[in-house]
Amino acid sequence: MTASAITRRSIAAQAWPIMIGQITVPLVGLVDTAVIGRTGDAVALAAVALGSFVVTFLFWTFGFLRMGMTGLTAQAEGAKDGKEVRALLIRGIALGVGLGAALLALQAVIVPLAFRIFAGSGELDAVAEGFVAARLFGAPAALAGFAINGWLLGLGRTRAALLLQIVMNTANIALDLIFVWHFGWGARGVGFGTSSAEWIALATGLTIAAFVLGRDGRAAIRGELARAFDPAALKRLFGVNADIMVRTVALLILFGWFANAGARLGPVQLGANHVLSQFVGLAAYVLDGFAFTAESRVGQAIGAKSRDDFLRAIRLTGEFSFASGLVFVAAIAFGGRFLVELMTSNPQVQERALALAPFAALQPLIGAPAWLLDGVFIGATQGKALRNAAILSTALYIATDLAMRPWGPLGVWIALTLSYVYRAGALALWWPGLLKQVGTPPPLAEPSPGT
Repeated sequence: MTASAITRRSIAAQAWPIMIGQITVPLVGLVDTAVIGRTGDAVALAAVALGSFVVTFLFWTFGFLRMGMTGLTAQAEGAKDGKEVRALLIRGIALGVGLGAALLALQAVIVPLAFRIFAGSGELDAVAEGFVAARLFGAPAALAGFAINGWLLGLGRTRAALLLQIVMNTANIALDLIFVWHFGWGARGVGFGTSSAEWIALATGLTIAAFVLGRDGRAAIRGELARAFDPAALKRLFGVNADIMVRTVALLILFGWFANAGARLGPVQLGANHVLSQFVGLAAYVLDGFAFTAESRVGQAIGAKSRDDFLRAIRLTGEFSFASGLVFVAAIAFGGRFLVELMTSNPQVQERALALAPFAALQPLIGAPAWLLDGVFIGATQGKALRNAAILSTALYIATDLAMRPWGPLGVWIALTLSYVYRAGALALWWPGLLKQVGTPPPLAEPSPGT
C-alpha cells in the first residue's frame, strides 16, 4: 500500500459497509427495546436493559477476539504473510468456541453472581435472569463470530463483514418479533431470538470466510493447523490480547457503573437511561465505521512499515469522524422527542428520557476522539496503552459519578459525558510512544545544486 492509495474516497469506500453493518447492530437493540417498551411494562423494559448489560459484560470481556484479531490480521496482511492470516482465522474461531462453551457451562454460577453485583429488585432480577440464560445459549457462536468479524475487518473485507452483520441482525429482529409478539415469551423471547440469530450468523461467517480464502486458501488452510496451535503463536496471541481484555473489562466496569447508577434510581430511570443509550449507541456504532477503518489502515501501515500511510490514515478517518459526530448531534437534538415516544409508551419513562436528551445529543461529538483513538491503538496492537488508559479513565469516571451523586439523574449523565473526555485524554498520553513504534520520519532531502 502506498500513501497515495489512502484517499478520502478509499476511506469512504472502506468505511461505508462497516457503517451500514454497524447501524443494524444498535437497530437490533432499538427493536428489542421497542418490542418490550411498547407493552408499557416498565419492569420488563428495565429487565431487558439490565440483562443486556450483563450479557454485554460477559461477552465483551472477550472482545479481544474481535479487536485483537483485526490488528493482528491487518499487520499480517500488510507484511504479506498469508500463512499467518490463515492461522489467525483458525486460532480465533477455536478460541471463541472454547470460551463461549465455558460461559455456557458455567452459567449456573455466573448468572446469580452477576445479579448480586447489580442493584435491582426481586421481580426485576427474575425477569432479567431469564433473558440472560436465553442469551447464553448463543455464547459459543457469538464469540467465534467476534473472531470472524475481526479477521474480515483486518483484511479490509468490509463488504463481507457487512453481509455477515445483515444476516445476523435481520434474523435477530425477525426472531424477536416472532418469539415476543407471536408466542408471548416476553424478555426471555428477546434473549432466545438473539442467541438463535448468533448461530445462524456463525454458519454464515464460516461460509463467507471460505469464500474469502478462495480455493487455494481453503486447500492451504489444512496445512496451517499445526501453525495455528503452535505454543509460541498462542503465547503471542494471549500476550497481545491480555491487555486488550483488561482494557475491555475496565470499560465494561465503567458502563456497568452507569447501568447500576440507573438501577439504584429505580426501574423508571433505568428504562429512561436504556432508551437514551440506544441513541448514543447508534451514533457510536456508526462512527465506529471510521474507527474500524483506522484499525485496518493503521495495522497495514505498521505491517508495511509506512509512517506516511499511518499518519494519513489517522488524519482522514479523523475528518470523517468529527463530521459524522456533528450530524448525529443535530439528529438527536431535533428528533429526540419523536424517537423517545417511538421507543416507549410509558409516560414516566418518556418524561425522564426527554429531560436528559440534551446529554445524549452531545455525546456523539464528545465521544468521537475516544472512539477514533481506540481504533488507532487497536490497529497498532498497543495493548498496554489501551489497558492503562482504560483503567485511568474508568477510575476518573467513578470518582466523578460519586461526586455528582447529589445531582441525581443529571449527575449520572454529566459523569458519563465526561468519561469520553477522560478516555481520549488518557490515550493521548501514549501518543508519543505510538509514533516511535511506527518509526522516525525520513530526513529532509538536501537541496540540489543550483536550487
